[in-house]
Amino acid sequence: MNIRRAKKKDIPQIIELLGQVLQIHAEIRPDIFIPGTTKYTNEELGEILKDETKPIYVATDENDMCLGYAFCQLREQPFSNNMVQFTSLFIDDLCVDARTRGQHVGENLFHYIKSEAKRMGCYEVTLNVWAGNTSAEKFYEKMGFKTKERQLEYIL
Repeated sequence: MNIRRAKKKDIPQIIELLGQVLQIHAEIRPDIFIPGTTKYTNEELGEILKDETKPIYVATDENDMCLGYAFCQLREQPFSNNMVQFTSLFIDDLCVDARTRGQHVGENLFHYIKSEAKRMGCYEVTLNVWAGNTSAEKFYEKMGFKTKERQLEYIL
C-alpha cells in the first residue's frame, strides 16, 4: 500500500468513494443527506487538488488504484481572542472503500496524516463524526481520538 497526495487522475475513484460515504450518511440522517449525490463535483475536486491548504491523501494498491482517501484542511486557531494560537489539520472526510475495509487502510491513512501534520507544524489533528456512525466512532477511538467538544441540535 502506498499513501500519497491525490492527483487529477484519481478523481473518478474519489467520486466513487464519496458516493459510498454519502450513502452511509444518508442512511443515518435522511433528513439532511440526499442519496445518490456526492459532496463534490469533478470540477470542484480539480480545484481542491490545487489548494495547498486542503490536501487530499489517497491510499493506493500495487496498481495505483484508490483504496481510500482523506480530505484534510489546514486551520488556524483560535476562533476567538481568548484561545491559544495554533495550527490544526482537520480531517474533513475519510473513506475506505467498502471492499477493502478491515485491511488497515484507514489506520495507515491516519498514521500518514499524523506524520504530515507534524511535518507541517500542526498542534493537533481533528475531525467530526456524525452521531449514529458507530463504525467510524469506534475506528477513531481506536486511533486515539478523544472528544474535544460536542455539537448538539434541536430540530424545529
